[in-house]
Amino acid sequence: MYKGTTIVAVKKNGLTAIAGDGQITLSQETIIKGSAKKVRRIYHDKIIVGFAGAVADAFALEERFEEMLNKYSGNLLRSAVELAKEWRTDKVLRQLQALLLVADEDQLLLISGNGDVIEPEDGIMAIGSGGNYALAASRALAKITELDAKSIAIEALKIASEICVYTNDQITCEVIGGKSNA
Repeated sequence: MYKGTTIVAVKKNGLTAIAGDGQITLSQETIIKGSAKKVRRIYHDKIIVGFAGAVADAFALEERFEEMLNKYSGNLLRSAVELAKEWRTDKVLRQLQALLLVADEDQLLLISGNGDVIEPEDGIMAIGSGGNYALAASRALAKITELDAKSIAIEALKIASEICVYTNDQITCEVIGGKSNA
């Protein structure tokens, strides 16, 4: 489990939102920053990526992922699979400690260093120290409300921030799909 962040992704009604908190925790007792941005747009603003884990590792993986996107003309699935293969087999990359949630207009994927590329069955995924709290909250909100993807992701992170000491309520959220890219 990666401590120090929570990232949640929700896909609903043609839109995908990825949201992340802003807290960076040093060791297990010191908050050193509260407004970090762990969710961003890449590849000509057509892909959203959110990361949990060691910041330098996550940036290195995000950079490598964008290289794959350029190599495979923005094909999200192909780029994710190629990154996962390289991450698992390269002896330097294998040491990187992070997870990525990535999305384009059509797909939402989790990429891990174990070689996993996972698409959620219900359109909801979460990673990081508060990931299980955000996942549970997102699933409940999706079932019992008419909230859109962005609202669900933000509310789920707020709930996670009330439970997980490694998660705060300084939220960055990006949405892709439908008219959100205009």
